[in-house]
Amino acid sequence: METLAAISAGFILDLILGDPHSLPHPICLIGNLISFLERSLRKIFGFSNRGLLVGGGVLVLLVTAICFAIPFALLYVANLVNPWLAFGLETIMFYQIFATKCLRDESMKVYYALQKGDLDEARLMLSWIVGRDTKNLSEAEVTKGAVETIAENTADGIIAPMLYMFLGGAPLAFLYKGINTMDSMVGYKNDKYLYFGRCAAKLDDVANFIPARITGLVMIAAAYFLNLDAKNAWKIFHRDRYNHLSPNSAMTESVAAGALNIQLGGGHYYFGKWVHKDTIGDDIRPVKAEDIATTNNLLYMTAVLSLILFTLIYLLRIFPVG
Repeated sequence: METLAAISAGFILDLILGDPHSLPHPICLIGNLISFLERSLRKIFGFSNRGLLVGGGVLVLLVTAICFAIPFALLYVANLVNPWLAFGLETIMFYQIFATKCLRDESMKVYYALQKGDLDEARLMLSWIVGRDTKNLSEAEVTKGAVETIAENTADGIIAPMLYMFLGGAPLAFLYKGINTMDSMVGYKNDKYLYFGRCAAKLDDVANFIPARITGLVMIAAAYFLNLDAKNAWKIFHRDRYNHLSPNSAMTESVAAGALNIQLGGGHYYFGKWVHKDTIGDDIRPVKAEDIATTNNLLYMTAVLSLILFTLIYLLRIFPVG
């Protein structure tokens, strides 16, 4: 029960406070660790394709081990001192892992810039939360980019770590965040990371496989509660959930496209190179800036419904019926 209480408290703290930018964030520390290890491992294993593959594999082993071991050790020691200290510490850890308010706040900066009619600022704000090139995007493409990143990160930024919290507490959730952070930093199919980042990218696909599908289904329910087009959300989810280079990203993007009756996806430039992608959803109506705010409402409802769902399953596991 302590884990459930800590998860709930951490979730609420994140909704209220968001990320405190004035304090060091564990995900930033994980990012610094990955950067340091990448530089070191490239020197050790060299730059041949085989060396890069091996170095990338060692990176995955080291980062996952460290991300699990440190919170595990801290919580173990805290529990020896006082169980309430361990509870407070784990609550803070959960709060730092959640990214619900941060995702909303950063994506709404794009919305506010579009509302002001400042496309250049909107492109800049979008560049902070997506990997694609944004300099020459139209207003519709900027809006789609924001909607897509909200939908995708609903799974890997909120629901997936929440699921791992329920399964293994803060250590397992931080292990997941280590995997996810590696993928965001080295999991690119370009000349620099095609081999070095391959292991991290594949592991991220595996880690998100079940959470992405759970999120897609819960998001359909969220669309119903928000009076969006839940029926079309299910239709597009069933039809287009694999229309992406990633096996997981379209699980939630398809639901958002269907619920909003818009078309997402399509190719974009990444680091100056065109990458073809299939479209997701039907072009029933043009996108508009308000779709960003609506997708954030979908994000919040999905997060709340997921917390309720996981809590019920957790309680049934502790207090089985009969």
